[in-house]
Amino acid sequence: MTPCRVCVRCSRLQQAQLKPSVRAACLSALSTPSLNCLPSFRLCARTYSAHDGRMHIPFTPNHIQLVSACYPPSAALLTAGPEYAPNSQELSRLTYYAANRPEKINKLGNELEKRVRTDSRKAVAGNIRARACLLITLAIFKALATECRRDVALLSPSLLSSVNISLSSLSADLEIAARAATVFTAWTTYTDGLIIGVDLKVTDDYLSCLRHFARLGHLEHNDHETRNRTRLIGLAALVGAVNSEALYKPSAQFQPQVSIIMRALLIPLLEVDVSVLNHELAEIKEQPNSPILDEFRSRPALERRAASIHVHIDGDQGPTSGDVANTALRGTSSLLGHTRGMQASLVLQAALDTLDERGGWAQLEHCRWLAEKAAEWTQYQYRYGIPTRLVECLAAGQDAPAPTQRQSTLAAMITAVFTSPTPLVNLSTSDILASLLSITIRRITVSPEDTLLPALVECISSLGTHVYYADQIQDLAEDLIRRLVIVEVSGIPGVDKASRHKARTQAVRCLLAGLLGLIHAADMHDAGKDGEEDAKTVGTSPTLPTPPERTSHDGLAQGHIRPSRRTKVAPEIWQDTLSLLCDSEYAVRADYAMALVAYIENEIPKFADKVDADGVRRPRPLAEGPTQKSTTLNTMLYGDSTTRFLNALHACAYALSTSPRLGLRSSSSPPSPERTSPTNANGDDSSARAGDNTSESVTTERRSMNPPSRSRRTSLVMRMLKDAPQRISTSARVAADLSDYGNILAVLTAVHEQLPVRSLLTGIPMLVALNSATRTGEAFDPSTAATVRAIRELVARAWLVVGRVWDCAAVTEIAEKALAALPLAQSLPSLPEWHFGSLQPPQRPIPFTSGVQTSEPFPDIDTDAMLEALSSAPNVLEATGLGQQELLRRLSSEWTPDSAYRESIETKSRIDNLSADGLSPLIKVAPALMHADNLSMQSLARSGRGVGVTDLREALEGRSSMSNPNLAGRVPSISTLDHTSSVFPGDQFSKLAPQRSRPQRMKPRPGEVREVLNKLGIGKQNGNGNLKSSFPAMQKSQSRTPPTFTPPYKT
Repeated sequence: MTPCRVCVRCSRLQQAQLKPSVRAACLSALSTPSLNCLPSFRLCARTYSAHDGRMHIPFTPNHIQLVSACYPPSAALLTAGPEYAPNSQELSRLTYYAANRPEKINKLGNELEKRVRTDSRKAVAGNIRARACLLITLAIFKALATECRRDVALLSPSLLSSVNISLSSLSADLEIAARAATVFTAWTTYTDGLIIGVDLKVTDDYLSCLRHFARLGHLEHNDHETRNRTRLIGLAALVGAVNSEALYKPSAQFQPQVSIIMRALLIPLLEVDVSVLNHELAEIKEQPNSPILDEFRSRPALERRAASIHVHIDGDQGPTSGDVANTALRGTSSLLGHTRGMQASLVLQAALDTLDERGGWAQLEHCRWLAEKAAEWTQYQYRYGIPTRLVECLAAGQDAPAPTQRQSTLAAMITAVFTSPTPLVNLSTSDILASLLSITIRRITVSPEDTLLPALVECISSLGTHVYYADQIQDLAEDLIRRLVIVEVSGIPGVDKASRHKARTQAVRCLLAGLLGLIHAADMHDAGKDGEEDAKTVGTSPTLPTPPERTSHDGLAQGHIRPSRRTKVAPEIWQDTLSLLCDSEYAVRADYAMALVAYIENEIPKFADKVDADGVRRPRPLAEGPTQKSTTLNTMLYGDSTTRFLNALHACAYALSTSPRLGLRSSSSPPSPERTSPTNANGDDSSARAGDNTSESVTTERRSMNPPSRSRRTSLVMRMLKDAPQRISTSARVAADLSDYGNILAVLTAVHEQLPVRSLLTGIPMLVALNSATRTGEAFDPSTAATVRAIRELVARAWLVVGRVWDCAAVTEIAEKALAALPLAQSLPSLPEWHFGSLQPPQRPIPFTSGVQTSEPFPDIDTDAMLEALSSAPNVLEATGLGQQELLRRLSSEWTPDSAYRESIETKSRIDNLSADGLSPLIKVAPALMHADNLSMQSLARSGRGVGVTDLREALEGRSSMSNPNLAGRVPSISTLDHTSSVFPGDQFSKLAPQRSRPQRMKPRPGEVREVLNKLGIGKQNGNGNLKSSFPAMQKSQSRTPPTFTPPYKT
């Protein structure tokens, strides 16, 4: 019988290096002529099994032969270490075969996966040869992944499964873990990531590999060297995943991956000091390329080089915790640097979840450092997501019954991000402020003494360090003041009756501290940009910059290098808060007095109304020409926003000095006609509705956070000013304390020093009226002696400031004599110390002493002589441009707080009417066409409305015009008899109910449509309309051009 083909191939066994028993069995089988082929084949199979896979069985496919050839002989496996590398020549043949036959890659991967499963199972049992084969198989996987990078997707299922099997079985073996990490890193380097999320088996294996490496990345071990080596292996593999497309391409799988990765990257950072982190970060900046990991994404995928991860040789000095932190920092910075949009928020959320699991919120410095660096490492256009996510997490726990460590640390992290020098473009500061204010109000609702409030105030203040447009701080301040007014009038909703008043006080104090800190932080940040020395300190600390401690109203100008380049907070905005100077709680009054002094000294527009460095107001002939003098005269005659602000300020200061009751309160009786605000003359009787026949504060009546109407608020303030008497009565004790008069003195001093010209006509009459209020007649009442003495000292010291500012020696002399004539008693205290950007403990009032040791009336202050001397001072006459008699008449005019406040709330002044015709036509028509509630536009064009598209439509339909005063010859369709005069707000007219005429459709009158078109600038310009064409030159040139065509019809 002729041997078959298989038996002929079996003759090759004679040349194989077999065991003696196996060789004898094969030769005896081949020497038997009558032996069937099938037993020979079975014998060969048994021989193959006995030889541990080194001998090819009959019909062995070529790819299996190539794989088997890569392994060294069985006897050499034990000595193959420490490299455990496959045969280089046979490995080259295998990779060449796979690279040229991509359809065989799947078969090669399956064969290698079978070997990994078999060798892993044997290696767990202690088989040393199987362990060596496993290491060689993993090396073959890496070679195939590197050489077949174009078709690495075909190798992905078997490769990831093999790595997962190896780590699941032998994760404690550092050498196998390092070899598996090398294979995993090679795959992450060349994959496009599209298979993740599509193939469920591959996705599960990939996520399982990440979990194994993450566990290695934060493994705890008693031996520090073993722990650091293990962590380096796990972190190196995770950094490969961070730099891989597999993390970013499948968007649905990004969050699960990041949750696994951030846990391993963050834990090593929390276990070292912040100084070590700063040191390692400095080394990373000096050497961007890691000594362990190769660069990524600097080249295309086909030109990349995969990192090689290995274990340190025994006997060498092991890695330190700094090396581990270095690798973790590289991975974290790379992860945040590659994220986009919402991905940055997911990374931060994963970090916060890790802090929850590990209890890392107690490590305040680490958390602040991580938050600051997270914003720095994130891409420029996506950095806004970091603070936004932090605020969202802080708002999520705002209803907790007690503040937690997590909330305190989150607030500190928010402050660290905002005070860092890292720019945060696209940050919605208004939304952030609204969220922080809501959290603050909610925490006050839970408990007025909540310990989280100081941290929230710092968060609000830190928003001022990032100014990206000129009106940003003014807009934020306006939002804060709007919320402040709501709290002042309506209180805090949802608070029980027992703590309602305390909650309102605390809320007002928090909002005031945040407002002042916001403005101060913006000024300090702007000053830090101008000075090189300040640039090194301002904005680099997680705490707000704080100027030297101040014991009086010395202002912030000493800390400013240059004037701020932002828009100052307008007096119209701040004026709504002046009623807080007369609040019923002293803590609110004291805090507001300090805030008001800071605003006057550093924020209020001064224009040319300034003093010299020594505090004296001198004329400047070169700077103050005829135009400036004319402007100053118009300002004094007609007033401006600053003048109206000063009128309201002096009215509130007088009320605080003399009123027996303080605070906004409602009354059962409606306000008298002579004290009704012009803004309340539109039929809105909200002030009458507010009364409920009680004397409780308004905060006990309305607990809604809806903003009160301006008319209602005005009526409340007017009612408060009504309590200010013209003479101090013995029957009603003044509610102010001794410290209140010291606060008033600080405010008046700042006013006369910073705004000397405007304060003449607004402040001097108030001082005269306040001094007159202390003249109680011939009878002397000891019960009011302390109050009268405090007011006299206040007036005298204010006159001292006026005399010093205007360099008027006569005024100074009279004031000093008046002070010397007062009986000995406790002097007026100064403003307490103030730290900007933080919530200070509530101030305690300083009460009056037991009594003034005197039985005679106090000597009167000679205000007439002071007015005569001041009106004849050269500096005053030169600055005001008025004659002596005219100035004296104005300074000695009758003054009441009611009339002063009425002047401060006028919505239109005569100077606006005089200059309205000089405005641009586009500015006039803009409010009507836009229909936008734009305060800045309304400040430019204060006329009612311009000509709009509605007027054109009505003209085309034949309807009469809609009461537009800009259309000449049109009668308004709404009666204006129910409106008060803007020039004479005190006069009252009989009010008629508004009657709207029924629109009637009729044929348009001849010329009506043409007239509206002309006023819109569309029709022919006759020179008499209110509007002009936008491009008259272009229209003129077009009208001169003759037509280039002839119409085919008769004209």
